[in-house]
Amino acid sequence: MYPTMDIRTTVAIVGAGPAGLLLGHLLAKSGIDFVIIENRSREYTLGRIRAGVLEQSSVAVLASLGLDGRLSEHGLVHDGIYLQYAGQRHHVDFNALIGRTVTVYGQQQVVNDLMLAHDALGSAVYFESADVLPRDIDTPRPSVEFTHDGTSYSVEADFVVGADGFHGVSRTIIPADSITTYERDYPFAWLGILANVAPSTDELIYALHPEGFAMHSMRSPQVSRLYLQVDPDEKIDDWSDQRIWDGLHRRLGIDGWTLHEGEITEKSITPMRSFVASTLNYGTLYLVGDAGHIVPPTGAKGLNAAISDVAMLGAAFTTYYAGDAGPLSTYSERALRRQWKTQYFSRWMTEMLHTSGAGTEAEFRYRGQVGQLEYVTGSHYALQSLAEQYTGLPIEGI
Repeated sequence: MYPTMDIRTTVAIVGAGPAGLLLGHLLAKSGIDFVIIENRSREYTLGRIRAGVLEQSSVAVLASLGLDGRLSEHGLVHDGIYLQYAGQRHHVDFNALIGRTVTVYGQQQVVNDLMLAHDALGSAVYFESADVLPRDIDTPRPSVEFTHDGTSYSVEADFVVGADGFHGVSRTIIPADSITTYERDYPFAWLGILANVAPSTDELIYALHPEGFAMHSMRSPQVSRLYLQVDPDEKIDDWSDQRIWDGLHRRLGIDGWTLHEGEITEKSITPMRSFVASTLNYGTLYLVGDAGHIVPPTGAKGLNAAISDVAMLGAAFTTYYAGDAGPLSTYSERALRRQWKTQYFSRWMTEMLHTSGAGTEAEFRYRGQVGQLEYVTGSHYALQSLAEQYTGLPIEGI
């Protein structure tokens, strides 16, 4: 039997990814107590290679909390992206179109900044917790039980926030008759690499090619991040470094431009999925980020969607403890309203740039995609729409 310890707090946060850590800072700014419980180690959480593009509104949220020091110093502000098809590369200048930008700054760096700031605050963050289980979420006194370093804990709170991702426990404890999930799997995946080589481009390249999608991104002036569309059942061991570079050269190559190669330090294959839960609230439990929704990565929305959820929920908690329960009661509705717009944009980008099918069906689809890209790059209004959605829709309530 483990010794037991009871803790009383205001908000118990399950998950120490970017969503959970950021929510902690928003609560701290308002003087609201919290505890964060994470089943993975700190090192594992820091080591996950994920998103790397921040919307302008996401940068503004971090700046409002004073968490943008390293972001301001090391983030790469981009005025736009490139769309490439039929051997031609077209620049989409967001700043000229709508006066907004995005910032390239890896999720690992965001998480590291948030963790260091929690260290400075002395926040209660329990990494490597086992048997994490929210309880009594249909009552005014929910709790989260877990074990940590040989002690059993019970954290009683006013509210529990599930920031524990798609595979986390939080969403699963909502009764089946109170939640519906909407899902879509895609017939392709992304093979992503990190390479120790300076980027061969000043801004991200999204390329449609008859062999499939390719993308050139970056993490810093010295490190490139690149992707190839592959089949979901591909094995990473079947992709040698040279095979990867050869595919990138074919799909990204245009006349007068050179893709520089370097040492590949990480490579993996990630399937693509769309997923949305019908509600982000049940009783005293609230969901944020991947616990409630997932988008394919083409539109660079995953981390940004989590930040928008957290910004809305953090503001709602602040208002609640100031005496107004209205924003908290409408959090799920407001967050999902924004999320479905994000889902639409992510699917639109994905279907416009990825090939599928075989034979004449594949050829028909590809030619239609070229026509679609010609329309988008040739229409000022279509470009404005792309720019508005890519740089980020407004976050309601903040």
